[in-house]
Parts: sequence; C-alpha cells; structure tokens
Amino acid sequence: MTRSRKRRRSGRQRKRRRSIVVRRRVQRTIIGAWVGLLVLLGACGARPEPSSQTETGKVRFKIGYLPITHAAPLFMEKYRWDGSRSADLPFELELVKFGSWTDLIDALNAGKIDGASVLAPLAIKAKERGIDLKIVATGHRDGNVVVVSPKIQDAADLKGQTFAVPHKFSSHYILFYAMLKKAGLRVSDVNVVEMPPPEMPAALSEGRIAGYAVAEPFGAIAVAKGIGKVLYQSHELWPDSICCVLVLRKDFLDRHREAAVAFVRAYLDSGHAAERKDAEVKSAINTFMSVEEKVLNLSLKWIRYDDLTFGEDAYETLTTYMKETGISEHPPAYADIVDEALIKAAVAEKAP
Repeated sequence: MTRSRKRRRSGRQRKRRRSIVVRRRVQRTIIGAWVGLLVLLGACGARPEPSSQTETGKVRFKIGYLPITHAAPLFMEKYRWDGSRSADLPFELELVKFGSWTDLIDALNAGKIDGASVLAPLAIKAKERGIDLKIVATGHRDGNVVVVSPKIQDAADLKGQTFAVPHKFSSHYILFYAMLKKAGLRVSDVNVVEMPPPEMPAALSEGRIAGYAVAEPFGAIAVAKGIGKVLYQSHELWPDSICCVLVLRKDFLDRHREAAVAFVRAYLDSGHAAERKDAEVKSAINTFMSVEEKVLNLSLKWIRYDDLTFGEDAYETLTTYMKETGISEHPPAYADIVDEALIKAAVAEKAP
C-alpha cells in the first residue's frame, strides 16, 4: 500500500472516531434533556407538601387574604386566639397577605396556602376549572356599595361611561349587572373595566371612571372623602348578598378534618364578635390593614358578620346570577363545593 493511501485511510479513521465521539455526546445531551424534562414533569404533577405542624403538634392553617374589611372575621380569629390564648385549640392560624385575587388563587392552586378568604364567584370558577376546594363559610353578608361621582344621579346616567369592578368573577360585577337591569340598560351600554380596588377612589376623583362597585373599605373611602356618593347599597339590588367565602383545599381538609371543624367553629364565633364593631374589632382590623377611623366606621356600618354559614338557597341565588351574567355556564352543584357537613359540625361544636 502506498504511503499516500495509508494517510488517506488514517484520516478517514480519525474522522470516524471523531464522528462517533460527537454522536455519543449528542446522545448523552439528549438523554440528559429527557431526564430533566421527566423530573420537571414529575415536579409539576407532584401534590403539594402538607402544611407543617407546630412544635406542639397542632395543625397550622395557612390562610390567604386581601386587606379588606370583609375579612374581619379572619382577622378577629387571629387576633383573639393567637399565642398563649390558643392553648386549648388543635390548630394555629397563619395569615398570608396577597396583593391581588389572581396571586391568591395561584397560591391556592399550587398548594402554597391551605385556604383563603376569597371572592365567592372566583372560588366557584376555580372549582369549575379544577382546583379542588371546599367552601366552609362566608366572609360576611351585604356590605358592598355602588359608588358614583356626584354628577351621576341614577344608573341611566352611566350609559356611555366607564365603570370599574375589581374582577369579572365577583359579586361586584353581579351588582353592576343587577343595577343596569333594574335601569333597563344592557352591560354593553357601559364600559366596564377591571381595576385594583385601591386605585378606584383616585380614578373616580380624576374622572377616569364614573363609578365602581368594590369590597370595603374602598367604597367608604370615596364617600368619607367627599369624592363620591352611594348610588346603591348591595341589599337594595341583591338582598342578603354573598360576596366573599372562606375556602379550604380538599386535600388539606381530608387530612385535618377534626382541626378544620375547630377552625371553622372559631371563625364563626369570630364573626359574631366582629358584629359588635367595637374597639377590639377595629384594633384587630388595623393589625392587618391601615384604615382611617372615619372610613372604618362607615365601612363597618354597611357590613354584617352575624351569620357566616352558607345555605343551599343562598348558593342557588348566587349561581343563578353567575349563569345570567355569563360568569359561569355550569357551576358546580352545592354539594360538590360547599362542605355542609363540616359547617353543621362547626355550628354544633362548643365555642372556644
């Protein structure tokens, strides 16, 4: 064999060896990528870790909330039975603050919190979309207002104007709808927008919106500061209306049902205490949110906390409105989302 032929063969062999090495590296890279993907998919499908128990063996309830006066029973429960005062209770309560309903629902879905005080229609939509939760109480009754600028005399004046709600999946949107229906208007007659509640009073003052429906204390802020007026109280449009509910993840509830009964019993009792609207209640609220006294007094005047149970009739009224407004076509049945047995057990249990 000539020397030049040997060199060509040697060159081809080196190329083949390099090709084999490259293929093996590519194969290892692909295998590594698949393994990483499988790990990621496994993590995405993993069930959230159970909430840790306290050093004393109590069940820790991590409950999400937004800083609104509608969550006063939750604030009262934490305020009244925190630290040494909770010695005889089988649970400890940890409140987790959120800045938006979207963030709160995302955390609930991911199992970062065990439950929440949340907008009732939003909770029902979350259940409808696959978040396995149970309603165990309401947050309050009534206490939502439709606030408008001073130049608006009746709902008909809102035609062609901009009106704000915190979320389409809310009782505030239902109140907006009920108001327009009463005035003979359609939703399309008004430009309805979603807006963060803290922004609403300023938007009204600046003329960016003509009115809004919202959780408290953001309606009271506009009225107390003289930049808006009440066009409707919620009970004038929807008697005994439901706005916020207390929910727990079903997997958490199944693991800690006995503690959940005690938790809801203390919550219902805290609702009765909140109905007093005295110095203790105001102190509890101001522990979790900052509200001027004049605003808080007006806000509390509008809200009822005395009955936080959630019966089937109230649920049917709410879901009928949800279907009418297009919020939900097929809301879950009452028994599928409301844990009536737990509510009854909590009512029957001795108050702490």
